[in-house]
Amino acid sequence: MGKEVKTNAMRILDRLKLPYTLNSYECKEFIDGVHIADMLGQDPAQSFKTLVCSGKGGGYYVFVLPVARELDLKKAARAVGAKAVELLPVKEINAVTGYIRGGCSPIGMKKPFPTFFHISVLQHSVIYISAGVRGLQIRIAPQDLLRFVGGETAEISRPSSVA
Repeated sequence: MGKEVKTNAMRILDRLKLPYTLNSYECKEFIDGVHIADMLGQDPAQSFKTLVCSGKGGGYYVFVLPVARELDLKKAARAVGAKAVELLPVKEINAVTGYIRGGCSPIGMKKPFPTFFHISVLQHSVIYISAGVRGLQIRIAPQDLLRFVGGETAEISRPSSVA
C-alpha cells in the first residue's frame, strides 16, 4: 500500500492540529465548483472557491466565496481598500500561489496574502475548500480557517450570471 500523498495545505493543517476531513473526486481537468458540489452531493453554499487578484497599485489579494457566486471586482476592491483589483491571469496563478486553476487553496500559498471570505462563510459549521490539487477537498470549520489565514469577511460577490 502506497504512502498517502499530502498537499501543502494538508501538511500545514496537520502541523497545527486543526481538524479537517478530505473528500476526493475524479478530475483530470478543470471542473467548475458547482458541478463538483453536485457530483459530491454538497450544498453549493458550503462549497467555496479561492480566487486571487492583483491590485492596480500592486499586491495580491485572496478571495474565498461560494462556488455558485461570482467575485464582484468593485466590492472586492472596496474590501481591500484598493482603487481596483483584477483577477490574476490563469498563466500567473502557479507563479504567485504555487497552485493551479481548480486546485487553489487559501492555505499554503507561496506567501501569505490578505484574504477575504464572503460574509456567508460564518453561516456554516463546515465548509469545503480545495486541498491544493484538483480532485481533493478539505472539509473544515470556517472559524478555524479564518483564524489560521487571518481572514476577514466582506460582501465580495454577486450572483452568478451563468445558468
